This record gives sequence, C-alpha cells and structure tokens, in this order.
Amino acid sequence: MAPLAVSIGDPAGIGPEIIVESWARRSEEALAPFFVVGGANVLAAAATGRGLALAVEPIEDPAQASDVFGRALPVLGQEDVTATVGRPDEQGAALALHSLAEATRCVLLKTASAIVTAPIAKAQLSAVGFEHPGQTEFLAEVCGKDAEQAVMMLAGPSLRAVPLTVHCALSEVSGRLSQPLIERRARIVAAALQTDFGIATPRIAVCGLNPHAGEGGRFGNEEARIIAPAIETLRGEGLDVTGPHPADALFTPRARQTYDAALAMYHDQALVPLKALDFDEGVNVTLGLPIVRTSPDHGTAFDIAGRNLADPGAMIAAIRMASEIAANRAAHG
Repeated sequence: MAPLAVSIGDPAGIGPEIIVESWARRSEEALAPFFVVGGANVLAAAATGRGLALAVEPIEDPAQASDVFGRALPVLGQEDVTATVGRPDEQGAALALHSLAEATRCVLLKTASAIVTAPIAKAQLSAVGFEHPGQTEFLAEVCGKDAEQAVMMLAGPSLRAVPLTVHCALSEVSGRLSQPLIERRARIVAAALQTDFGIATPRIAVCGLNPHAGEGGRFGNEEARIIAPAIETLRGEGLDVTGPHPADALFTPRARQTYDAALAMYHDQALVPLKALDFDEGVNVTLGLPIVRTSPDHGTAFDIAGRNLADPGAMIAAIRMASEIAANRAAHG
C-alpha cells in the first residue's frame, strides 16, 4: 500500500509537534509509513522543542517515503517558513494551504493511500485566498463532489457519531433538518461503515432533536414530522436504523453496545459525548469521498503550542485509522 500523506496544518499551532511525536512513536504504535508535505525546518524545530532525536529527510517522490520512514521523517518538498509558535501569520497559512493541496494531489494520483490533515486556522487561511469553510469542503470540491456529500464522522474507541448539521447557530438547526437530509446522510454512513470500517451489517441509531425525543409532541414535533418518517424510509430500504432516541440516554455504556454509529441532529449533540469519552483519541473522518481523509479531532491550540503540552494521541489515532480505512477499501474492492 502507498504511504500516507500528512498535511502540516498551521505551523504556528501544535500540528508540527504532534506529527513529529507520532513519527517518534511509530514503532510502539505500529504506524504505517507516512510523509509530510513541506515545512522541514518547522518540523525539525518542533522535534527539538519536544526533545526528540529526529532526522528530517527530504524526498522528491512519495514512493521514497517507505524506505526513509524507518530512519527519518520523510518530507516532500523544500518549502520552509519562519514560524513562531503560538503566533499565526499569513506565511504560515500559505504553507498550510500548499501542504493541504499537494497532499490531496498525491492521494488523487494514488501515490499516497490517504491524507491525514493537521489542524488549520480558518481565519488565517481566508487571508491567503482560501474560500472554503474548512478542509472538508475543499476536499469535496477537488474530488468533484458537492459539499453535502462529504459527511463528517467523529470516531473514537468508544463511539462513532455524525452530526447532521454542523457549523450553524442552534436556533437554525430545526429549519435545516429535513427528511431527505437524514436519509441521504444515513445512506452515506451505512455505506462507509461497510467499506471503511468492515461492518457487514451496520446499525445506526438516530437521535431525537428535542428533550426526551419530543415526548410525544409535548416538546416539539420534529421527531414525528421529520425524523421518524426518514427512519421508516431507511428501514424500508433494508437498513438497520433505529430511533428517534432521546439523546440523553443514547451514549450510556449499555446503549452504545446497540449501534455502530449515532446520527446526531446538531454539532454538540455529537461532539460533546465523543470528546467526553475519547478526547485524546478522537478522529474526524470524512465519509462519502473517493479518497480517504482523517484528522485529529481538535484545533490548532495556539495557546499551548511549543510548550511540550500537546498530546499526540489523536494524531496517532488519525494516522492509524487512515491506514486501516485505506486497507479496508482496498480489500472491499
């Protein structure tokens, strides 16, 4: 299998240090070979800051990464920047954008088996011409897909959760929910659970929107009007979909044994339990695209960058999951 491509993210954030720490733990974590696009000097500085004995070795072709990986961190390209940890600027944003674009190109050309994206600063990227809400929307566009086809799943050892609405005000959620949206996302999730996670007969639990899943209409009618009809349609197609479930009971240990992924109605309904359960191992996985993409489920953390406080667990988990999904897709054909 081709190596993984890792985009460096914002060089002023914790991306470079959790990348080099992941490489340093490659043997104990049994990580597949990966290479980073650009920022060799930033990565070397991050290694020094973490007290790691790490060599950075430039490569000209992703095919060289596997041979280099055992002795040094392979870095594709010679793009160096002057980055100050904790202080993002446009030069760093330009490197982040170049790294993302080139890593994506490698995956599209199949010289890399998947892309793992380190955290970016959206405000800084917009200053250098990045017009997308985030990396997911960028990846959807370059893959020739509508942004609606790119589905964000948060995955950890204890839970997989998918928010139906993401970056919008809570007051807008009800208006954005629809039966077609639930059905479309559930189909994408079910297909991904099969091809990406190797689950032959996936089970999906759907949250209600309101307290107690509406309590028979006392606390809202979205469950009866939108969510339940969507579930009925999906079950008619042969999918194992249940709900709407009261969200306050769906994430207990016993309940989590009854499904493979939960479909949540809004951002925090999915991310609060995921981060409570698996904060240091949470992975953002993009479903519905022809390429494999994962990312640690946290941000740039400028406030702790360079202070040797960043936990690499989520980056290690993202690298491992990208490799596993790529292997599952290859086996699935």
